[in-house]
Amino acid sequence: MAISTLPPEELHQNDHETLLEFPDNRVLIDLCGEYDRNLAQVEHKLGVQILRRGNQLVVVGEPEMRDQAAAVLLGLYGKLEAGRPIDAGEIDGTIRLGGSGEETGSRDGDQIEMFDAGPVEIKTRKKTVLPRTAAQKAYVQSLFSYELAFGIGPAGTGKTYLAVAVGVAMFIGGHVDKIILSRPAVEAGERLGFLPGDMKDKVDPYMQPLYDALNDFLPGKQVAKLIEDKKIEIAPLAFMRGRTLSNAFVVLDEAQNATTMQMKMFLTRLGEGSRMVVTGDRTQIDLPRGVPSGLRDAERLLGGIRDISFNYFTSRDVVRHHLVAKIIEAYDADTPPA
Repeated sequence: MAISTLPPEELHQNDHETLLEFPDNRVLIDLCGEYDRNLAQVEHKLGVQILRRGNQLVVVGEPEMRDQAAAVLLGLYGKLEAGRPIDAGEIDGTIRLGGSGEETGSRDGDQIEMFDAGPVEIKTRKKTVLPRTAAQKAYVQSLFSYELAFGIGPAGTGKTYLAVAVGVAMFIGGHVDKIILSRPAVEAGERLGFLPGDMKDKVDPYMQPLYDALNDFLPGKQVAKLIEDKKIEIAPLAFMRGRTLSNAFVVLDEAQNATTMQMKMFLTRLGEGSRMVVTGDRTQIDLPRGVPSGLRDAERLLGGIRDISFNYFTSRDVVRHHLVAKIIEAYDADTPPA
């Protein structure tokens, strides 16, 4: 980010350091964090040193890294001024987006498909969710813009979490009448019949990640009531057969474990006024040997259709613990091409 785009009254620099001035010292305290841990995170990520002098922060380091750190600090300060708290994840996301959130795109390998710049907010009952990487931002844009979107990439990149958040936001806004969340219960196989309880008891363990996401965006009692009223449905993929899903926001999670026939069955459930999101990780296929993944076939067969959005994530988009990205990279490097 060019320094010239920053407000001149807030930033001054010379050959060795960049000086940032903040008018509200109380907001600056929140920006620094307890024991300056927020500043320490920016220092660690960008390889700079940040010194505090009254209502000023001095950034010392290589010019390019100083510019990025300055943009990040000003971006975080702006969020705090607007009443939005920041945490480690928010700081990491601001760093990835260069501070201002102007870098946007959907990445396929190293290709970036550009979308309109500007913040992308998903407002739910419990929180406002913000994408933390360029690929996440483009993905959220596509979820609002396309009737059918795919999110493909490794675990921890927010594919399902963001899809559920958008579904909740569209439900709250009255754009859809219900939310339907589904997964293939591949891990259960034929063992479902041996598990205790009724069918809901049998399949709930496999649906738990979807319940977890919902509970992040809606109060627990409201989730329970909406499920009771069938405004929210959480069910295995097999339960989708024979239905037409109209005026609904539909998410198929772990789609790499759907067979080709199951994927075709699911995609052809799309009805009027509905949106579908298909998420999956091609490196975690649990289907029996010799059974092709419906996700891979969908990419091959549908990739050329303009009205369908394919969004790809890499280890650079992992928003869990920083070691998760390194673990994914290590396994990817050791895995022969498919």
